[in-house]
Amino acid sequence: AVIILGACLAGVWAHDHAAELGADPDRLAIGGDSAGGNLTAVVAVANRDRGGPALVHQLLVYPVIDPACATASMTENATGYFLTADSMRFMWSLYLADPAQGDEPYVNPMRAAGLSGLPPATVLTAEFDPLRDEGEAYAEALAAAGVAVACRRFDGQVHGFFSMHAFAPAARTGTDYAAEALRTAFGVL
Repeated sequence: AVIILGACLAGVWAHDHAAELGADPDRLAIGGDSAGGNLTAVVAVANRDRGGPALVHQLLVYPVIDPACATASMTENATGYFLTADSMRFMWSLYLADPAQGDEPYVNPMRAAGLSGLPPATVLTAEFDPLRDEGEAYAEALAAAGVAVACRRFDGQVHGFFSMHAFAPAARTGTDYAAEALRTAFGVL
């Protein structure tokens, strides 16, 4: 929770110092991939809960959402596709001092009291990623709460494809898709 609150304070600082950064305080967005997707999602929740500056968008690229590691994609893609189910369980064990923390909303945003009032979201997932289903389930939960969401699965791709421009042509497509979502959110078309 300390990391999440620190990230919220960083957002407040960026908002308050936007002029000296050459930024627009009314056009702030957050984003991240994998564990950074988890931080993005929970910071958006904490920022809303604490009355932080308005965020115009959240970009979640194959986000880590649920420490239970119990989705169908976690089983179907458990091995052989870069990220493994065992490595996810291990990483969660390092992150959580106590497994019960996995039920806290600033760890698992699906446990938030509600998801309404969060910024619009773009969620990218990969077909052969253990995290696919939890990212898509989070997108569905956001939409059910009235949050504008665009969710796109990249078929034939694995976790990490977004940054594999030299190996995966879909990386360019994913980057372009994310950039277009941010341009739209910022009103820069």
